[in-house]
Amino acid sequence: MTIQFYNTLTNRKEPFAPIDDSADKHVYMYNCGPTVYDFAHIGNFRAFVFADVLRRFLELTGHTVHQVMNITDVGHMTDDQLADGGGEDKMEKARKRLIEDKKAGKLPDGALGDPDDPFAIARYYENAFLEDARALGLRIADDPPLHRPRATEHVPQMQAMIRTLIDNGKAYVADDGAVYYDVSRFDGYGSLSGNTLDKLRGGAGGRVSDANQAVKRNPADFLLWKPDPSHIMKWDSAWGEGYPGWHIECSAMSLHVLSQLAGRELTTIDIHTGGEDNIFPHHECEIAQSCGCTGADRFANLWMHTRFLLVDGEKMSKSKGNFYTVRDVLEGRVTGRPVDPAVLRFELLKSHYRSNANFTAKGLEDAASAVTRLRNAMTEADAADAQAIPDATAHPVVKAFAASLADDLNISEAVAGVFEWLRSDAYDPHEARIILPAIDAVLAVSATPDTADDADVLCAQLDAARGAKDFATADALRQQLIDAGYDVQTTKDGTVARKKLA
Repeated sequence: MTIQFYNTLTNRKEPFAPIDDSADKHVYMYNCGPTVYDFAHIGNFRAFVFADVLRRFLELTGHTVHQVMNITDVGHMTDDQLADGGGEDKMEKARKRLIEDKKAGKLPDGALGDPDDPFAIARYYENAFLEDARALGLRIADDPPLHRPRATEHVPQMQAMIRTLIDNGKAYVADDGAVYYDVSRFDGYGSLSGNTLDKLRGGAGGRVSDANQAVKRNPADFLLWKPDPSHIMKWDSAWGEGYPGWHIECSAMSLHVLSQLAGRELTTIDIHTGGEDNIFPHHECEIAQSCGCTGADRFANLWMHTRFLLVDGEKMSKSKGNFYTVRDVLEGRVTGRPVDPAVLRFELLKSHYRSNANFTAKGLEDAASAVTRLRNAMTEADAADAQAIPDATAHPVVKAFAASLADDLNISEAVAGVFEWLRSDAYDPHEARIILPAIDAVLAVSATPDTADDADVLCAQLDAARGAKDFATADALRQQLIDAGYDVQTTKDGTVARKKLA
């Protein structure tokens, strides 16, 4: 089976061939991760779920995937669409917000520790991200911490890369002491985004800042190190006490950690992913830094980017009231009732990654129906004897599923094929017992939610009340179950309550 993915770098689909051509087919993949200054929103998680599905598909097809996703806890500025990364450090912004929240009594007791400590803020939101990631079935959340490098713990690697770039003539120390990358010294700058130097000299649609033009050689030169003794998080360096630029963090962490995992120095990795908003300037700058440091022709062979997630057809915005975190959705603040994490996962993965996705309440309902259908099929299959199939991946249903994903991760076609099989005369629960786990290894929606409440006890009490003709109590118990998010049905065997998924 030929696997092909769309490469943002070349603007076409290309056959996927890992750098490592050994029998284990090792794949070295880096995903731009969260900036831990707030709870991650569902748009962020669309990119994270995409990376997880990509990893799971490659594992289904026999690859050994080494996935690294960074934790950005310093240096990411509010104006990150600018090459300079202007504005305010997002960790500093979070600190100010949380101090005000604490004064206003909006923080739960003991939830954060000292909101004036930027490291405590970062760990608080990092843990929240990992909780959300585990709820949505992201494998990276349960990988060893090495696979989730923190920027604050890799400053020496960033400084070493900056020193090499200066020595290679790719970077310079400006009159104000800041270190900048000289984009005119890298011929490939603009190859990913299409933002040529000529366009950038003209401002590239406002994406090049006018700040520091007196000390920079070129308007598009971007920051590597900022000396600032007053900054909230700072480190000693040869260029003064300060902090790293956002872009250098991912270059240093990706090459350093993936080289550790490979057991040898890597200068090129297999796959780099992120949201489309990362293409410029972040990923463009990563390429320039990494290749400028190592001398390699390519930093990543394959670049894959997810499109934006809209909400009811509009861009997410706090001012519009349509800005949702994962917790907002799961805890019922969006639809009025809790949502099973697998339903949100399915909603985020069901559209092709290179198309804008539209998050709606109706979409969640449809996702809940799909997850319910899959889970019911798995329950039915679990009750059947397993058909003797030597290799689930050799079955036509799984082969068709994988073939769709092999065509640039065409998830909608892959899922449609599975449901068509479930509805067909060819469906056999004995075969399904072997087939469905292979499919769910990619979709990851089979895990049932914890139901810590005593629904079974309430159902028994309801039946007892009905038997005693105490219909007022029976109606009250039924309503209690409904309010707790259950579908309640009366059967010949008694009352049955099934948890609603959304």
